[in-house]
Amino acid sequence: MRMRHALAAVAAAVSVAAVTAGPAQAAEYTSALKVKGVQYDAPGTDSNRCSGGNTKNEYLTIKNYSRTAKVNLKGYVVKDAAGNRYTFTANHTLEPGDYVKLRGGKGTNSDAGNVVYRQNCNFIWNNDKDTIYLLKPGGAKADVHSYTKRANDADGNGYINYHG
Repeated sequence: MRMRHALAAVAAAVSVAAVTAGPAQAAEYTSALKVKGVQYDAPGTDSNRCSGGNTKNEYLTIKNYSRTAKVNLKGYVVKDAAGNRYTFTANHTLEPGDYVKLRGGKGTNSDAGNVVYRQNCNFIWNNDKDTIYLLKPGGAKADVHSYTKRANDADGNGYINYHG
């Protein structure tokens, strides 16, 4: 009798292992905020001059996908694979379904215009490949996406859409 129970336990463990050993999939993080898309390659020739440059045309769109909850961006961090980072230091609340474009360059942040500027004229996203991290105020991952120009930008316009 014990042998049957032991064999049944082994069979159950093997079938659980077979189910869980499937192909690796991208992690889905539990966060209302997600990266909607990224303009990783600003149109035109890259120029990080604060006056006349085009870093403001490189942007990351972050959207609140919750149907009911408002989310304050204060304390959230956006960073790339090399560790370049931007921290939302001011209150900027996204209503359900609302979004914000985090732009390079210098400018005036606007809740009404759904825009926040990094106040830095350097590009953050690489034009060939990079990883985008959106981190919650405590450091937990809210969303992560890696891209390569070849694999993720079929039309070559420098924009990748992640979450519709």
